[in-house]
Amino acid sequence: MALIKSISGIRGTIGGQPGDALTPLDVVKFTAAFGTWLGKQDKGNTVVVGRDGRISGNMVQQLVMHTLSGLGMEVIDLGLSTTPTVEMAVLEKQAAGGIIITASHNPREWNALKLLNSRGEFIDAAAGAAVLELAASEKLVFAGVEDLGTIVPAHDAIDRHIDAILAYPLVDKEAIQRAGFKIVVDVINSTGALSVPPLLEALGIPPAHITLLHGEVNGRFSHNPEPLPGNLTELSMAVRNSGADLGIAVDPDVDRLCFVCEDGSFFGEEYTLVAVADYVLSRKKGNTVSNLSSTRALKDITEKRGGQYYPSAVGEVNVVTKMKAVDAVIGGEGNGGIIVPDFHYGRDALIGIALFLTHLAKEEKTIRQLRNTYPDYFMSKNKIELTEGIAMEEIFTDLKEKYKKYPLNTEDGLRIDFESDWVHLRSSNTEPIIRIYSESTLEASADNIARKIMQDIQESIKKSGQI
Repeated sequence: MALIKSISGIRGTIGGQPGDALTPLDVVKFTAAFGTWLGKQDKGNTVVVGRDGRISGNMVQQLVMHTLSGLGMEVIDLGLSTTPTVEMAVLEKQAAGGIIITASHNPREWNALKLLNSRGEFIDAAAGAAVLELAASEKLVFAGVEDLGTIVPAHDAIDRHIDAILAYPLVDKEAIQRAGFKIVVDVINSTGALSVPPLLEALGIPPAHITLLHGEVNGRFSHNPEPLPGNLTELSMAVRNSGADLGIAVDPDVDRLCFVCEDGSFFGEEYTLVAVADYVLSRKKGNTVSNLSSTRALKDITEKRGGQYYPSAVGEVNVVTKMKAVDAVIGGEGNGGIIVPDFHYGRDALIGIALFLTHLAKEEKTIRQLRNTYPDYFMSKNKIELTEGIAMEEIFTDLKEKYKKYPLNTEDGLRIDFESDWVHLRSSNTEPIIRIYSESTLEASADNIARKIMQDIQESIKKSGQI
């Protein structure tokens, strides 16, 4: 059992003891704290609520909505939805905020409350701290019987999201329609099934050209829901065996996106943002942002197109903050998260699909040929389980001393830049682990860098007597 309170929201496993997991009592307490905080922001009392297809989703959403109603708030119920759809609905409805009920890529026993401000963006660290303080104090006052709020269904939000995508200037429906793509889509038993096929059809792709994998929205996740190559072997095989032009995979809440090439090989989740940025930058010059754990290829493409690249701390709210600061025209995260700022400031797989297909159609290349036009970097992604008592500060101090002759970035954990390689290590926002990402022009070099840093960490732990 686990309950994690962080910048990414309130996340936990379902069942168990209050305070140790995401139980109904925890859902009510943190929802009430967030609703109370919203009430102090003077942005009205309307809250948008939507969920992905998880088994626990309906139970959690009912608790959330009725708790908000109990505070006297007006709830707009999107029902089964996607993270970017909820974000856009907050803006469209001019709501005070929103709650997305999803644990993103986590397994089916997890769920979470992701909290949005009136701009449809994740609340920042200061707001998150205020919500947690309210929850801990339990100084929560509910409405009297005459002042209870209402719950209003609004189940057309995905359609409205798709309409907005079709109206976006850089999306070219005619080009996509002419290309006649045949596509296999893995929607992992969640709300991608309700959003991706309708989007593709709206873009002019005939239903007969769309093959859907795991399209039943039951939240039982036919495989690990994180859209990584090791979890998408069925998609890869289906693309290759069916003669499709490409494969598409999204995560359960449809804010991460990756592609499979026509030969069954993987385009690379890191290159989702690279390809979309390349297309956007070809139409309008500007700056880009990705987090410190993302591929260097985005910097290469940005500079080639005459823009400037900026890194940010990991986490969507941090990427968005940096994008606003540098007036970026495109940004996101290397895990397949695309943020198109003049559409909305949130990771959005649906606008990502539309822009990628437009790019692919206009290039008149196969998806494999398109991938071959980008710089080749290899990333090694590793993690170390955290045990109680390990002091990360001491480990980072040792590593900074050992690698002091190289450029160091301590904005988020520790990133070390070597001549043509880099490594980034940081504590996860969503799991009790240390993530270690390294990148090089050679796969073996990326793996070797990661192994060396992991060995350094173990030596530091032994030296300090932490194990």
